[in-house]
Amino acid sequence: MPVRSVRIFNGFERFWHWTQAALIITLLFTGFRIHGFYNLITFDQAVTVHTLAALSLIVLWVFAIFWHVTTGTWRHYLPTTNGLWKVARFYAWGIFKGEQHPYRKHYWRKHNPLQALSYLGLKLVLFPAIWISGLAYLTYNYWQNGITSPVLGWVAIIHVGTAFAILAFIIIHLYLLTTGGSFTHHVMPMISGYDEVDLTEAELAYLEQDEPQRLKG
Repeated sequence: MPVRSVRIFNGFERFWHWTQAALIITLLFTGFRIHGFYNLITFDQAVTVHTLAALSLIVLWVFAIFWHVTTGTWRHYLPTTNGLWKVARFYAWGIFKGEQHPYRKHYWRKHNPLQALSYLGLKLVLFPAIWISGLAYLTYNYWQNGITSPVLGWVAIIHVGTAFAILAFIIIHLYLLTTGGSFTHHVMPMISGYDEVDLTEAELAYLEQDEPQRLKG
């Protein structure tokens, strides 16, 4: 199959990715202050920024969900066992022996099976958990009447536990960007939108005829 430079990340997708990253980092930074890990800003400032960033992220997620559904991009996150164990073995063992990554990006499936599974778990488990617990935290005064205080404690545990899980995901994500090639090589596609993709003859013919602007050069 020919390898061509193809724009696989649209403008909104790149905007959504980097804005989401900035907001999540802001939430983690202010969340650590709220829990007393540092004193660079006041508690009230941390709560205000945390709340504004959380609401902004919720709005962004609503638009991102709408975009994924209407453009059909959600299909890239469908899990598959085809090649999953090869990719898992590569990250667990082969990467340390200098083996070549067993997966190449395809136009209709830009995430490898392990990426798709982890991103799906992030979107269907961690994000809803942080959403629901955060909104419950924020609106506690409106629903706490007659409910004992331990409920708030469980809300806090779920919210903080999920936040640490998202932090772990970010750390792993950044680590993987340093493997199998240069950091710049991995990051540039989410900046320029273009990446090296294995194209079938049918995909290449489709792009040349219907979406030539996606092909570089």
